[in-house]
Amino acid sequence: MIKILDMAQVRELDAWTIEHEPVKSIDLMERACTAFVNWFVMRFDPTHRVGVVCGTGNNGGDGLGIARLLAGMDYAVTVWIVRGGKESDDFQVNFGRLQHRVKPVDFVAGTSLSGCEIIIDALFGSGLTRPAEGIYEEAIKAVNQAEATRIAVDIPSGMFADQHTTGAVVKSNFTVTFQLPKLAFLLPENQEYVGEWRRVDIGLDKTFIRNAETTRYYLTRKSVKKLLRPRKKFSHKGDYGRALLVSGSRGKMGAAVLASRGALRAGVGLLTTHVPKCGVLILQTAVPEAMVSVDPEEMQVTKVLNIELFDAIGVGPGIGQSAETVPALRDLLDAGKPMVLDADALNLLAAHRELLHLVPRGSILTPHPREFERLAGKWQNDFDRLAKQLALARQLKSIVIVKGAHSAVATPEGEIIFNCTGNPGMATGGTGDVLTGVLTGLLAQGHPAREAAMLGVYLHGLAGDIAAREKGLNGLVAGDLVDFLPSAYKTLE
Repeated sequence: MIKILDMAQVRELDAWTIEHEPVKSIDLMERACTAFVNWFVMRFDPTHRVGVVCGTGNNGGDGLGIARLLAGMDYAVTVWIVRGGKESDDFQVNFGRLQHRVKPVDFVAGTSLSGCEIIIDALFGSGLTRPAEGIYEEAIKAVNQAEATRIAVDIPSGMFADQHTTGAVVKSNFTVTFQLPKLAFLLPENQEYVGEWRRVDIGLDKTFIRNAETTRYYLTRKSVKKLLRPRKKFSHKGDYGRALLVSGSRGKMGAAVLASRGALRAGVGLLTTHVPKCGVLILQTAVPEAMVSVDPEEMQVTKVLNIELFDAIGVGPGIGQSAETVPALRDLLDAGKPMVLDADALNLLAAHRELLHLVPRGSILTPHPREFERLAGKWQNDFDRLAKQLALARQLKSIVIVKGAHSAVATPEGEIIFNCTGNPGMATGGTGDVLTGVLTGLLAQGHPAREAAMLGVYLHGLAGDIAAREKGLNGLVAGDLVDFLPSAYKTLE
């Protein structure tokens, strides 16, 4: 996994690299500029007119270096300097180097950035501690008003990396960040500022990063691949777990079908799906690989028998929120088996909070933001939401996954692990039901909850990514994720 460090640690990382590589600060800046330009030239050719807006600190120094390198590659480059603070030493060096190719001009209030097709934002770096004001706020507004593609160097100017942002912020189409992602990039509240972000390696010290302490991580394919368990030649279906899915009600049997198919594609050995009487024919026709347990009632789940036979339980998709279903949920919780709780199971827990203490240790809760709000209460911003998510994980001694772009996995030990797969095409009904099935199947196979959560969200998102490549974003449906789960496994393997 990639560590997400706070800004104090990032400053220490820079200083450590400079001292122990050793490398001069200006040479490290040149590496950063080169890495940015290598990314840039792969996407934009020299026919594009480029503007670079620079502050007078080290982020501005990056911008000056980038402008010089691009000008040397025959890009038409205009550079604006926003003055108002002290010039850093490396800014001064790069300012002198730039004079041979481009003559910077000072930005003043009312300056128009029109005429440029691309604006590179190098006004502030990640060390910003207060909202932009005065001439800096004017510059940010000018960047946002320009009819151009906006690209931020390391972090959009005006954004705080480790806390909720207030004030003016550059609304980037792309952010090219150095070495490690920033926490702010992974939260919904900052999407309009960050745009599409990419990480470039500038050779910061790997030993420092390896030894740095953090509780924030970003999943990688390499880290997830280690969680796969190869199948043995003489194994049989009993070796891969017995899972119970409790799902569906009249009018919502599709949820049971999708969750069941997700569990099977996750590799569970034996699957039983418990449904009301109205769903028996649907399940046995749509998912012949699953055994069906039939509820005494016609329309909704009310009683589940033989719970002790199963290694893991998934409950929630499509079960509804009728009072008759609450005793069945209580019995499932009382069984003490590892559980995946989703959808209406979470809504019932929110409505009957006396059941929360029954959630078995080592379970996985998978709310979307609205379901999480019902469980944990309203939050002021997404950083506050992370705090509430961690508090709930600690309280329940279970994993809490808040679903969405970069689904966040909170552990009872205080970690937040962000997923790196998935796409907007997955924002459609039923994809969460598939995830419930996948997670239940992984728990039944013996994966601990943390491991199952990381592997599950990654595979689920990867299946969505493969489906999107084949079918496009707009036409994606939840069943496509099930169909491409084998391809996701194969890709990961």
